[in-house]
Amino acid sequence: MPFLNLGLCNSILQAIDDLGYTAPTPIQKQAIPIILSGKDLIATAQTGTGKTAAFVLPILETFNLESFNKGRTLRGKRIRALILTPTRELAVQVAASVAAYSKHLNLSSLAVYGGVDSEAQKQRLIEGVDILVATPGRLLDLAHQRALHFDELEVLVLDEADRMVDMGFVDDIYKIIDRLPKARQNLLFSATMTDDVRAIAFEFSDSKTSSPAVEISTSPKATTAPTINQWLITVDKDTKSALLSHLINEQQWDQALIFIEKKHGAAKLVAQLAKRGIQADAIHGDKSQAMREKILADFTSGKLKYLVATGVAARGLDIGELSRVVNYDLPFKPEEYIHRIGRTGRAGATGEAISFVAMGDFKNLCAIESRLNHIIDRKEIEGFPVRKVVPVSILNYVRKSER
Repeated sequence: MPFLNLGLCNSILQAIDDLGYTAPTPIQKQAIPIILSGKDLIATAQTGTGKTAAFVLPILETFNLESFNKGRTLRGKRIRALILTPTRELAVQVAASVAAYSKHLNLSSLAVYGGVDSEAQKQRLIEGVDILVATPGRLLDLAHQRALHFDELEVLVLDEADRMVDMGFVDDIYKIIDRLPKARQNLLFSATMTDDVRAIAFEFSDSKTSSPAVEISTSPKATTAPTINQWLITVDKDTKSALLSHLINEQQWDQALIFIEKKHGAAKLVAQLAKRGIQADAIHGDKSQAMREKILADFTSGKLKYLVATGVAARGLDIGELSRVVNYDLPFKPEEYIHRIGRTGRAGATGEAISFVAMGDFKNLCAIESRLNHIIDRKEIEGFPVRKVVPVSILNYVRKSER
């Protein structure tokens, strides 16, 4: 099915053609017609599946049609669509996508987020904005300052809802929902559908008396792209940085996104790599927004080959052709493992996902492999014998909290 059959106008079709889009992804095929019909939508879709276009394109189509038919003008400090995102990076990237998709339309967009001075954002809001992309904290700050009003809002989008829950934004989300008009279209996109995410979906879909939200999913449980070569190395914690340096040098890695749990650990690892002649940088919550954007731009362009990132800071990073992901620290949740390695092997390209597994990670490994329903291949690296041997996983392992 080409984009032409989805009911999008020529201006939007031209914009996506300029970007090299040839055919809609599964989430786009399912979501766009539903959103264009005006129905609420709850969608489960992984990052990298084209979900941003899945909700932005129909919003643009609807707004463009309304403006054409009704000659609608935007009032000051008003917005028509609100897209909530968990991180600054994702807000910037979604706003860039909105701008790219709407470049042939007379519609405005803006991203607002913390870590930068709010004055320029407030000045821009004075004229009103059709589509606002925002992080929850900054949005509430601007609302408290009466820099924007929600009385003309038509569409609410919660993007990466599960990550917003993980990052502790639930209360902020409910505060925002309470400020919005009851009559609006609600769209929720999440990589996983946890109980907390479903509670939010119930809350916002209960905002009006229309038919219940349509639910779709393009993220079957435990799905990883077949183009990703997954393998692990068992390792003692005190030899992790030496092992990483060895792999980078011996295997001549061209690029790697390296996930680590704690921000102080990220800075320490960057320093350890530097001592071995490997230039890397780290991205985490304590970095300024300007610094985060520069580091990400350098990594995306290839100027920086190795990026160490905490899981929270990396959420929302969208790097097109990423050849390799490293779980320096194995994540606790299987869903997080799937999400992390999904940054590579996109759009049919091949990718590599390497995990360092210490004895203390055994239960996490069991949970991950149980969710995947297969054992991850193990490799031994000469010169790195393991003192604390990690047993072979139990595929039917279930944590007590999940029983």
